[in-house]
Amino acid sequence: MLRNWARLWWGLPYFVTPRNGALLQRFSHKLQEHSTASMLISEKSIDWGVPNPSWSQEMMLQFNRYMEMTKDGSWQKLPSYQSLSDHLREGSRKEELQNRKSRLFLRSIDEEGKGFEYAMFLRPSEKRVVAVFQIGPYLEGPSGFAHGGAIATILDSTVGASVISVSRRVVTANLSINYKSPVELGSVVLVDTRVDKIEDRKIFASGEVRSVDGQTLHAEATSLFIELLPRSLSQKETDSSSSP
Repeated sequence: MLRNWARLWWGLPYFVTPRNGALLQRFSHKLQEHSTASMLISEKSIDWGVPNPSWSQEMMLQFNRYMEMTKDGSWQKLPSYQSLSDHLREGSRKEELQNRKSRLFLRSIDEEGKGFEYAMFLRPSEKRVVAVFQIGPYLEGPSGFAHGGAIATILDSTVGASVISVSRRVVTANLSINYKSPVELGSVVLVDTRVDKIEDRKIFASGEVRSVDGQTLHAEATSLFIELLPRSLSQKETDSSSSP
């Protein structure tokens, strides 16, 4: 799965238009020295990782808990958009992406509360991302429980977010998951991920899905991501390797 570093942007102050039509809210995140982000986004972009009427009391409780921790700058809330085009300023590239009418998989279901409801939070000093997920009824596998693919999706996406905190553009090379306990539909879980090790272009990361009280381990994963070379450098290496 290709991940462009622009999919998750943090560092500079930005504006968020709440999805439920409430007043404009402002979240400000302090720029971290090691951050790879340097791209401004449109102030018109809608952050879908904010409360809506489908959020349960537990979902709100966990969201507010992590929002409280952003106040001292140690944690940062990551914006969540429907499309890659939301990460770009006005221009031909943005228009091209908008014309595709494509969506990011986690934001592909319109009806609130039916699919993935979530918010992600970054702790840069630990290369760590924690996501709060509420599992909707359209994600069913076994009767009353989330499909294993839905759990894989939230792990891949959250682990990927932690990797993007240290690298601009990566692909998932391997994702290994051990399923421990099924996740009930409608429940809220915490997905805790971090970068473990970096070896040249290889980035090793791991994560787990737990109940909000921490007592139940639902799934755990290890992963390997590969940092992509800039197109110009990649072309040079290809030309070099093909030379006699």
